[in-house]
Amino acid sequence: MNTVTQRTIFTILFLLWGSLAFAGQIPSPPQLGSEAHIIIDFNTSKTLAENNADARRAPASLTKLMTAYVVFKELQENNLTLSENTTISKKAWKTGGSRSFLEVGKQLPIEILLKGMIIQSGNDAAVALAEHIAGSESSFADLMNIHAKKLGLDNTHFKNASGLPSEGHYSSARDVSKVAQAIIRDFPDFYEWFSVSEFTYDDIRQYNRNSLLKQKDIDGLKTGYTKAAGYCLASSAKRNGMRLISVVLGGESKSSRVSESQSLLNYGFRFYETHKLYSAGETVYESKIWKGASEILSLGIKEDLYVTIPRKTYKHLTASATLPATIIAPVEDKHTMGEVNIKLKEDVIASIPLITLTAAPEGSFWSTTVDSIKLWFK
Repeated sequence: MNTVTQRTIFTILFLLWGSLAFAGQIPSPPQLGSEAHIIIDFNTSKTLAENNADARRAPASLTKLMTAYVVFKELQENNLTLSENTTISKKAWKTGGSRSFLEVGKQLPIEILLKGMIIQSGNDAAVALAEHIAGSESSFADLMNIHAKKLGLDNTHFKNASGLPSEGHYSSARDVSKVAQAIIRDFPDFYEWFSVSEFTYDDIRQYNRNSLLKQKDIDGLKTGYTKAAGYCLASSAKRNGMRLISVVLGGESKSSRVSESQSLLNYGFRFYETHKLYSAGETVYESKIWKGASEILSLGIKEDLYVTIPRKTYKHLTASATLPATIIAPVEDKHTMGEVNIKLKEDVIASIPLITLTAAPEGSFWSTTVDSIKLWFK
């Protein structure tokens, strides 16, 4: 079945399913031919569809997402600069697979190597970056695994920076989506490079293999292929304030990884919507506080609160706060004080701790005495 036919079928299915979405009912996700896949909401981490998402598989060049993450982290912590030069080793130059056409002994800035790895998917660039940062590719892989553990990648272990086949080198669709999510969240300026369609180095024009970038709203991320891994693609798209991340591993062909990724993204955007309910530091709830300099205690949340829900169900959202029966000053700033619960109809879909937005010092002798008497009668 060609790509055009697949897209036509998916379009018809979405039209047929449309009436269900308006009632808040979600049809089954598309059945794909890839070995594993997942689609998540970037802001809430909610999984919208998955299959074999935790299965350990060869990730091919999707490995370079973690390589890029480690380099970005080094830049962020000022251990590295984009203009810093590195000398291309013979090992980097000899690395097989996709290449950025580096030359042995030539000095190149980190920025050129990063773009060569991200846009052209250069294995030689990935090895050069790894050697510059950690001394050797194997030491860099150790660094990758340290960051993988911090990101909660339970089904991932790296043996190299490029993604070339190696025993014990694996990841999963879910873990790849987490790395993609971390890149977009932590390094928004560098993330823009994943949407660049071509890159010229040493008069050689190199093209991004991600043909999905031609589609509206899609701005990343990375393709991958080896015989062991099959055709892989990590994608991200943003539409009407909602960002989704999809990962397809073990696809049958270049065209299938594209059509299947598009199918996942269409499904997510068609049947779900994401809402920002509260901002970090915003007053979510006000409570009576006894024996304080003020009678009102303002409570909020540490981070922005988003929810992902079926389309056309926003009106069914309700919020309620669970607080201590009695709050007595003094109370420290950022002190956890109960929680806010978000329900969609009868189901709790989010429970977030409430924190004090400012310190609440004890009041005057007179006010504390009066409140003590009131509390005694209460």
